[in-house]
Formats: sequence, structure tokens, C-alpha cells
Amino acid sequence: MLAVHDLEIRVGARLLMEDVTFRVDKGDKIGLVGRNGAGKTTLTKTLAGELVPSGGRIDRTGEIGYLPQDPRSGNPEDTARTRILDARGLGRLVTGIRQATLDMASPDAATSEAAMSTYSRLEDQFLALGGYAAEAEAASIASNLALPDRILDQELKTLSGGQRRRIELARILFSGADTMILDEPTNHLDADSVVWLREFLKGYSGGVIVISHDVDLVEETVNKVFYLDANRQVIDIYNMGWKHYLRQREADEDRRKKERVNVEKKATTLQLQAARFGAKASKAAAAHQMVARAEKMLAGLDEVRVADRVAKLRFPDPVTCGRTPLAASGLSKSYGSLEIFTAVDLAIDRGSKVVVLGLNGAGKTTLLRILAGVDKPDTGQVEPGHGLRVGYYAQEHETIDVKRTVLQNMLSASPQLNETEARKVLGSFLFTGDDGHKLAGVLSGGEKTRLALAMIVVSGANVLLLDEPTNNLDPASREEILGALAGYQGAVVLVSHDEGAVEALNPERVLILPDGVEDHWNPDYSDLISLA
Repeated sequence: MLAVHDLEIRVGARLLMEDVTFRVDKGDKIGLVGRNGAGKTTLTKTLAGELVPSGGRIDRTGEIGYLPQDPRSGNPEDTARTRILDARGLGRLVTGIRQATLDMASPDAATSEAAMSTYSRLEDQFLALGGYAAEAEAASIASNLALPDRILDQELKTLSGGQRRRIELARILFSGADTMILDEPTNHLDADSVVWLREFLKGYSGGVIVISHDVDLVEETVNKVFYLDANRQVIDIYNMGWKHYLRQREADEDRRKKERVNVEKKATTLQLQAARFGAKASKAAAAHQMVARAEKMLAGLDEVRVADRVAKLRFPDPVTCGRTPLAASGLSKSYGSLEIFTAVDLAIDRGSKVVVLGLNGAGKTTLLRILAGVDKPDTGQVEPGHGLRVGYYAQEHETIDVKRTVLQNMLSASPQLNETEARKVLGSFLFTGDDGHKLAGVLSGGEKTRLALAMIVVSGANVLLLDEPTNNLDPASREEILGALAGYQGAVVLVSHDEGAVEALNPERVLILPDGVEDHWNPDYSDLISLA
């Protein structure tokens, strides 16, 4: 499976971890935890072979299936079905068989004869790789991840970020990989798909490393926990389930604190005694030994975990605008023959709060992209009102230029901003010192979320378009953003599977896609949030 020996990982000059050794064997279900920015995503990329460690080695046995937070893999011209089936080498075969079937009907005898030979050869390969049973298995996995045939038959380039991520998850689950490394696998999944995924992982016979802020997922599936302690640059390994881990970790921290208090007390006594002895030449040697012993005692202590810093998330004070800063009429959008939504009308008044609901694929992300001016509708128009200033948070972080540094992204968000002001805001979002010079492309999902939110803060936006803003955030950071959402004075259009986010927003209206039905918010809609 995976064997890690004396691993060291650095990002630039920053040491993330050192002297890390562990194994992932068959049947291990490992929850990788740690605060945002601790290095979880960097570690998984290293384990998957996408990054090279600074030291140590990783021995990989068997196939690794890796789901990154932002998958961009695959030929955009391929269909989603081909992408999934190709995990076992079946996708190209199915495509070839279909083409050969068409060619066999050709009136040209040579073409027809060649097609029959090709069909026979491809079918033999197809059956040898599991054939129709494997194809049915892939279809079942896709269906349980809310990927119906109409999506599977589309080209990858026509799909939303959430759909692409579910395609990659389906591909990995279908691949039969010996070890799966899954970074936030429940992002973009509806409630039924999350429940199904839990059961799949519980029954999976290979090794699994999962990063997830879905407490129910880790609680039900994990039998080991690796805690990445960014303060100590180590990984603490707990050979136990989630609930026992929480209790044991708390006990470990209490033990460290007590040991530190006792040792520091003894070391202080030795140092005071050494100071008294040091005044006498006859006892200088004894004083030196006492100081050395005190230093050795302190050096042998385990570091006490420092309380994790939390980003002070907030939204901007909205600039002045007219009564209706954003409106849209007659919006429709299709991809090829697939109609996403049609005849959507929307008026966003100053300070209004609207939540958009709909099943996966109903067009929620597409609608926000159109309102933000990123995409164009097929019909209808977006009507900016007086003083409109939009702050768009994209769930796939498209507003971030991955080729620019953190600081450059901040400065681009507000032309009036100077570097000192930008660094001050970045500091409140936990980007300090040299963090400003990091390329945005190397940031973890949680760090990208914080950067995207920081860019909104300096924008002065009076209309926020928020697409799954709590994805990839640890619990403490999530609570911060919910507080910021509750206190924001501008208008908000929110897409979210997070019931807490909708509750914090306290919406006045709901827009239901794909039909574009608008209604006053009432508690009965709460049951649809996790399903949307």
C-alpha cells in the first residue's frame, strides 16, 4: 500500500513536517485532520506523487486513486462516461465498439469488413476487463453520486465544477485502486450521495486516507486518525476511531501540559540553585551541571499545542447603491441539447437576502456565474442598477489567479488598495509574513477560500454572490463566516448545502431552479437545503 519513511515536507522556507513515518495497509481507514493551512492537502499531493518531498521516501505498492480538491484532469472533449470507464481501460473500448458498430453498416464492403474485425478484437478486450458487469458497476456508482445518463453523455468541458468533481470521485471509486486518497470527497454531494459514500467507504477493502470536514463521514468510516500538528511539525498517529481519538487527543494535551508544568518547576529550581552556587568559585562546576541538566529537561519536553489561530472573517461595508442594484430577466442557459434553466427573473433589492435551491445540475452555479458576468446567458439579460458592486465567491475559486501571488491577487481585487493595507487585511485572514509571496496555485482549499473571502472584503461589494462559501473550512473558520454572513448589511444571493449557512443568512426569499420559481422563505424549505 503506502509506506512513509522519515518524510520531510517544506513549502519554500517553511517546514511543514519532518521525521514522519507511517504505513497505510489494506483495510486502514485514516482520517487526516489538522487546521486549515497545516499542510494536509500538501501531504496528500506528496503521497499521491504529485509533489516531491524535501526528505525521506515514500514506497507505493499497487494503484493509488487520488481525488484532489480541484480536479482538472481528463480530455475536455471526452464524455463523462468515457472518463469514468477509462479508470479500468474500458472507456476507449466502448467508444471504439460503438464506432465499429456504425461502420459495419457501411455500404462500402472494405469498410464493413474492417469494422467487423475491429469489433471482434475490441469486444474480446472489453470482456477480458470485466465487460458489461463492470459497465453496470460504473453506472451504479455514477447514479449514486447523482450523475444520471444525461450528464454521463455530455463532454467534460460542458460540465460544472461540481459535476466534474463528482465524475472524478466516481472514476476513483470505480477504479479499484489499492489505496484511495480523498480530499474533501463530500463537497458537491447531496445528502443521499453522502450517505451512500459513507457506506461505500465502510465496505471498501483497500486503504483510505480522507480529509473531510464532514464529521459524520469520519465518525462512521475512520478506524485511525492522523493529526497533523502544524505547531510541532509532526503527525500524531491514533490507532482508533474518531470518538476515541477526540477523547485521547484531549487526554494527550492535558498530559503534555501537566508534564510541562512539573518539568518547568523542577528546571526553575535547578536554575535558581545554580545561580546561588555560581557566586562561589568552589561550586562553579556544580552550578554548570545544574544549568545543563535544566536545559536538557526542558529540551526533552513535548510541545504543548498552541491554540489554533482562526481567521477573523468578515464581509465589507457595502458602498452606497440604488434601491435595486441587481436584476435579471428572461435568463436561460443550455449546453448543447441540454437545457439547464429557462425564463428566470430576479430582482435583488438593497440589503435583501436570497437563497437559491435546486438539485445538483439544476443550474445554481451557472446562474451565479451569469449574475457575476463570468458567463453569458443564451437569452435574457442581467441589469446592473445604480452603484452596483458585485463580490463573487466561486466554489472552484475561479476568481483567484493561480499564477499570481497571494498579495497580487489582493491588490487586483481593489485598485485603490496599497500594499500595507492589503497585508493588514491578509493578516486577519491568517496570511502573514512571506505568505503574501506564495503563488496562489500552491494554496490548500481552505487557504484559497480564505484568500477569496479576503478579496471580497476589500472590494466594497454591495451584492455578494456566494457559491458554497463554507466548503473546505474547518469548524472554527466556518463559525466565523457564519457570523460574518449574519452581520452583513448588503444584499446576498447564496447557494449552499450547509443548513447553518442558510440559517445565518436568514433569507427573505428563495429561488428554486430549474423552474425559476420564487417564493417567500419559510422553514419548510429547510428540508431541501442538504438535498439541493
